[in-house]
Amino acid sequence: MTGEKGAAYPSRVSIDGGALAANTSWIKSRLSPGAELMAVVKADAYGHGALDVARIALRHGADMLAVANIGEAAELRGAGIRAPILVLSAFPPEMIAAATTLKLWLTVYDMAQARQIQSAAQGGPGKLPLHLKVDTGMGRLGVAREEALALCEFLSRQDDLRLDGICTHFSTADSDPAYLSRQLARFNRVLEQLRGAGFSFRYRHAANSAALLRCPASHFNLARPGLLLYGLDPLGDGQVARQLQPVMRWTTSIAQVKNLPPGSPVGYGNTYRAQGRESIAVLPVGYADGLRRSPRTWREALVHGKRAPLVGRVSMEKTTINVSHVPGARIGDEVALLGRQGDEEISADEIASWIGSINYEVVTSIAPRLPRLLAAP
Repeated sequence: MTGEKGAAYPSRVSIDGGALAANTSWIKSRLSPGAELMAVVKADAYGHGALDVARIALRHGADMLAVANIGEAAELRGAGIRAPILVLSAFPPEMIAAATTLKLWLTVYDMAQARQIQSAAQGGPGKLPLHLKVDTGMGRLGVAREEALALCEFLSRQDDLRLDGICTHFSTADSDPAYLSRQLARFNRVLEQLRGAGFSFRYRHAANSAALLRCPASHFNLARPGLLLYGLDPLGDGQVARQLQPVMRWTTSIAQVKNLPPGSPVGYGNTYRAQGRESIAVLPVGYADGLRRSPRTWREALVHGKRAPLVGRVSMEKTTINVSHVPGARIGDEVALLGRQGDEEISADEIASWIGSINYEVVTSIAPRLPRLLAAP
């Protein structure tokens, strides 16, 4: 997104297309021989802009895409994306006809849901491709292991449905390798049982970003990373940071610099008062943009390559930082909230530690109203 809309907002999110292209190519090189790459672009590509991310990922090694719902898939199809798209999560039965028209793959995970799909798909223009999701111990969407065979048998009897894939999802690939191994073993036993009953699947997939790195046996013939595409670390051990490049940078600019005497209050509730004579910069960004207000928020921003602490409460579209130690800070100067400026960097992982969350939430919480400005690869 460029041009007028980008200029209309004092805060913006820059997307490094070259970093995304390099990340995608590196991920593809890590897959087991013959495995394909499904780029996960749900939630507007983790806040990075689904259309641009999809186009770049598909040009640099991704074979297909995954989204959360049919609405996200429809937007990609409407923009000309023709690659296979898997809908990972739930969808209302009344959208199944649209899914067929859009040539989407749908995830099936329950007998009652399968009956809804079968009823809605009757008389469609072709067989609706499905991927069976098996719950191997996460406790979210997925058919119970002991019910997988019955569900496969039901689906195989339906003229309007085609079972193309089977998958599972790991709950602790980033934190508990032993439990990851148990889930993988359970999935393999389900595959063995279904093979014994005569079922085969074009696609078998389980590896999210963390499992892709930690467990090559989980690659099967398709992996579906999300976080890795965006240069973010799913393991938290610093190893990925040396191989991948962060794709997102969030910046704003100084709206005003105020020189306040000692004791002056700053922001709602007067929760901060100047400790001495302080220079306070006002930023035109706040919690409506995704800069969390409470209970914990950003601690610092970057100005002239120096860390400047946030002071006072974050308000809806204004935030204040102390720039007393940044000589020459003035109206219009760039302020980095996420990303590198000079020799300093504020990473999504660091922000996550400040707010008590994870890097996923940091990037996906930046408001969609802020323009995503793509630097093409």
